[in-house]
Amino acid sequence: MDVQLLLACSVMMTLMVVLPGPDWAYLIAAGTSGRSILPSLSGVLLGYLVTVAAVAVGVGAMVAAAPWVIVVLTFAAAAYLAYLGVRVLRDPPVVARADAPVAMGVGAPPATVDRPWLRLAQGAGVSGLNPKGLLVLVVLLPQFTDASGSWPISVQLAVLGLIFVGCCAVVYTVVGLGARAVLRFRPSAMRIVSRVSGGAMIVLAVVLVAEQVPHLAGWA
Repeated sequence: MDVQLLLACSVMMTLMVVLPGPDWAYLIAAGTSGRSILPSLSGVLLGYLVTVAAVAVGVGAMVAAAPWVIVVLTFAAAAYLAYLGVRVLRDPPVVARADAPVAMGVGAPPATVDRPWLRLAQGAGVSGLNPKGLLVLVVLLPQFTDASGSWPISVQLAVLGLIFVGCCAVVYTVVGLGARAVLRFRPSAMRIVSRVSGGAMIVLAVVLVAEQVPHLAGWA
């Protein structure tokens, strides 16, 4: 694969992973629970690995047969991202203070759960059903593939998907380990992160649409 494509994909994947979502909520809750984040983190990564395998097989064949499908999915994803951005700006998540119960909403593991296998399963469910993850793997990754390359598109998607999972491993480890030291004792930090991520989602939605306009002009 082209090295420049790999670098560009790595940058885009990192930017997407640092945007807070259900994964962040789950790992922050795990980090502030006082238990090891390893089962929760492993579950999140396992969910994405399964999704990567499915996308590499199914989306690879779809892209080869009907490239226009990606354009349609991109517009749908842009609309969804804009919606999420506005929602986060209007109703940012709240992190409880250090002396209060942690309430992280969707994906937060119950305080009474202390079974590693169950937290692993919960993490897999959180990432496997995360719309942001599906957006990255189904819509963004195919844009970094090269139909004329020596590698089949399915293999390219698998490699790019593993880059995404690697970015998740690094970022979510920092999120989980840093949650107790930062967010739990400074709830205002989450409000700042929410404003930045909400605005970034809206900007990314505009960029996605702008990138697809030339394709529409070429088909007109």
